Amino acid sequence: MAHIPAATLGNKNKKHFLGVPAPLGYVAGVGRGATGFTTRSDIGPARDANDVSDDRHAPPAAKRKKKEEEEEDDEDLNDSNYDEFSGYSGSLFSKDPYDKDDAEADAIYESIDKRMDEKRKEYREKRLKEDLERYRQERPKIQQQFSDLKRNLIAVSEDEWANLPEVGDSRNKKQRNPRAEKFTPLPDSVLSRNLGGESATAIDGRSGLASMIPGVATPGMLTPSGDLDLRKIGQARNTLMNVKLSQVSDSVAGQTVVDPKGYLTDLQSMIPTYGGDINDIKKARMLLKSVRETNPYHPPAWIASARLEEVTGKLQMARNLIMRGCEQNPQSEDLWLEAARLQPPDTAKGVIAQAARRIPTSVRIWIKAADLETEPKAKRRVFRKALEHIPNSVRLWKAAVEMENPEDAKILLSRAVECCGTSVELWLALARLETYENARKVLNKAREKIPTDRQIWTTAAKLEEANGNIHMVEKIIDRALSSLSANGVEINRDQWLQEAIEAEKSGAIKCCQAIVRAVIATGIDEEDRKQTWIDDAENCAKEGAFECARAVYSYALTEFPSKKSIWLRAAYFEKNHGTRESLEALLQKAVAHCPQSEVLWLMGAKSKWLAGDVPAARGILSLAFQANPNSEDIWLAAVKLESENAEYERARRLLAKARASAPTPRVMMKSAKLEWALDNLDEALSLLEDAVKVFPEFAKLWMMKGQIEEQKELLERAAESYNAGLKRCPNSIPLWLLLAALEEKRNLLTKARSVLERGRLKNAKNALLWLAAIRIEIRAGMKDMANTLMARALQDCPNAGELWAESIFLEARPQRKTKSVDALKKCEHDPHVLLAVSKLFWSERKLQKCRDWFNRTIKIDPDFGDAWAYFYKFELQHGTEQQQQELIDRCNAAEPKHGEEWCKVSKNIANWCFKTEDVLKAVVRNLPTPI
Repeated sequence: MAHIPAATLGNKNKKHFLGVPAPLGYVAGVGRGATGFTTRSDIGPARDANDVSDDRHAPPAAKRKKKEEEEEDDEDLNDSNYDEFSGYSGSLFSKDPYDKDDAEADAIYESIDKRMDEKRKEYREKRLKEDLERYRQERPKIQQQFSDLKRNLIAVSEDEWANLPEVGDSRNKKQRNPRAEKFTPLPDSVLSRNLGGESATAIDGRSGLASMIPGVATPGMLTPSGDLDLRKIGQARNTLMNVKLSQVSDSVAGQTVVDPKGYLTDLQSMIPTYGGDINDIKKARMLLKSVRETNPYHPPAWIASARLEEVTGKLQMARNLIMRGCEQNPQSEDLWLEAARLQPPDTAKGVIAQAARRIPTSVRIWIKAADLETEPKAKRRVFRKALEHIPNSVRLWKAAVEMENPEDAKILLSRAVECCGTSVELWLALARLETYENARKVLNKAREKIPTDRQIWTTAAKLEEANGNIHMVEKIIDRALSSLSANGVEINRDQWLQEAIEAEKSGAIKCCQAIVRAVIATGIDEEDRKQTWIDDAENCAKEGAFECARAVYSYALTEFPSKKSIWLRAAYFEKNHGTRESLEALLQKAVAHCPQSEVLWLMGAKSKWLAGDVPAARGILSLAFQANPNSEDIWLAAVKLESENAEYERARRLLAKARASAPTPRVMMKSAKLEWALDNLDEALSLLEDAVKVFPEFAKLWMMKGQIEEQKELLERAAESYNAGLKRCPNSIPLWLLLAALEEKRNLLTKARSVLERGRLKNAKNALLWLAAIRIEIRAGMKDMANTLMARALQDCPNAGELWAESIFLEARPQRKTKSVDALKKCEHDPHVLLAVSKLFWSERKLQKCRDWFNRTIKIDPDFGDAWAYFYKFELQHGTEQQQQELIDRCNAAEPKHGEEWCKVSKNIANWCFKTEDVLKAVVRNLPTPI
């Protein structure tokens, strides 16, 4: 090892900072708490002249002075002293001289502040007063709480005052009896303590605990081996408690019995009725007293004073006040009525009698007098006395008439209409009570007295209709309109239509129809008539006035006899609200005016067919052929009529004629379908092969051809048919689905996936193709792949209800509810999502919710057959027979046509004759119960 000189070692160990100038602001020793200082012997500071100044080593006085200056500056200029309007607090210019201009400016500002303060003074004092009152109300003083009790001390007699016990009596009594034993109760913590780590039932008499229990350890009586039984102590304590309770429940004299429930009830009754501040009551009394004294002829002041006393529980004072008010204001009916209300029933009669003497023309007082009577005879006497004083009061006449029997009421009303000749109600009431002849006279007099009221005219029309004079009804309504117009009354169309609705509800059908015919065209522009009348008919139907709606349609059809839309609306109205006869009669008129309308012909034929009158239906269709010789719909309707009635040869002949005269794709399809249904597969295939040559763009022909070949187990030919059809109809989704299902049936999953992939490329954003691909993976047991496809599908079709409904049941049970919420956010009104939610509630056994959601689903889309099927299966399990039958009736009325499960049954050629109810029950048999 080479020798290293000592100097070299010394240089190696030398610190790198030695000999280097100190950093800026460095003070030696400050890191360990040392501070720099100067002495008198020092000539200058302890730093270099170039160092940054550091005031930490300045003299204390200098530091203090500098700190005060900084604080003063901060106080002037910091953010807390700055105000948006007044600036910094204090004066920023205090160092400048204060001259005459400054004094003048200060004086001006002071006067302005004083003026503003005076303007706000009233508001500020009012606000302060309200805050103080609110505070006093929330936190009343003890003095205020007991002021009413202190006031009641004036009623205490001298003997009662002398017998009041002193505060310290009970305590002094114990002190005067030194022999009385003093017991210190043993804490429960001692008894429950685990002595010696085990549950102890006895205490050693020698322990200190024993001295705490009376009778266990007394001086001179220590028992070294004595044990204390804690169970006996507990029993003794319970016995003592029972004794004390018995003493409370029944006093020594045996007169005071305490009922705990009754005691609590009495405590509730002691709560004052008014919970406000007593000072508020005092102030209110003073104010109301001042008002009464200032103006004793102001009835509201007396009423307010009485109600104040009533609220505070001083009912007698309230009665006295209100009676004084009645003396001061004998002509105020409000005061008398308030007095009668405050008095007990017997006294109230006297008060109201006095009021009737003072104010004999007050209707309200007489009505109150009648109300106070309990016997009908007395009430009638009061009303008759009142009518002597006020013969022109309609209210009194009506009240009096209501108390009488029909004969006496008729006499009263005959007098009433003399006294109150302008009251329509009285005239109409009298007319209702009279015979037919007398009622006509009464109504004629009423028209003379009141020539501007329409109710009298409509009542007259109803009267004539009720007595069989139908021809007079329309005359009366026409005369009513002319008479009212002559007297300056505006004919309000809406009011008259409402009058017609009321007439129909009262059973006057002819009257309502006459009113509609008379006013329906009033005040309508020529170009708005059609739509206005259609709206009127719909509004009448909504209110249940079907005869009015029928009259509107009838009038509209007379004005527009060739309008097919009005005939259709009228026909649908009769279908929903009329009878079969009325519908057929209307359709006969409709086809006479619109012979080119195929729908009207078909509705008539269907109505006859549903009624079982097949020959009549054939007759209608033959007439329809004459009017529309090459109509496809009529041809197919005739074929359906014959095939539904098992007249297959007739149907074949009709189809042959149709193919010859009107060879349309639908006619070709129906021809092949009939042969397919009759199991003539070869004939059906022959027809389809000819059809696809003529109509290659009609996808249903290719679909039927492939399905028949599948039925004949010709799977290769079926695949060729589907592929050929897809070349011609690449946008036919059912064709893609049929081809994929066929490949899956042949166990060619890869090919099936490929078919659906090609379908999605040709038809972007199609939910049904995505759904088919997902279900293929599920059936193949590839759930992970199905979830991946579902995620992609929802990205591609975010608003597809079919996908969201499927995704709910792809999740595990705990996550289904969350998924359903997401689905409802995206597709709130989609029937597939609503059906999935209904099934989810079914699986959770929430039956009422499930039923509500099923109803919501079929209400949104009545054509969705799957919803009806699931709902019916639910009712079969959890509903009554009545609910099941009601659902079947609703389904038959809706006639659903769509839905995956529904179409599997309805489109199956073996079920081609099924009615709606048959399809519903067949679908239910194949449905699984949600789990």
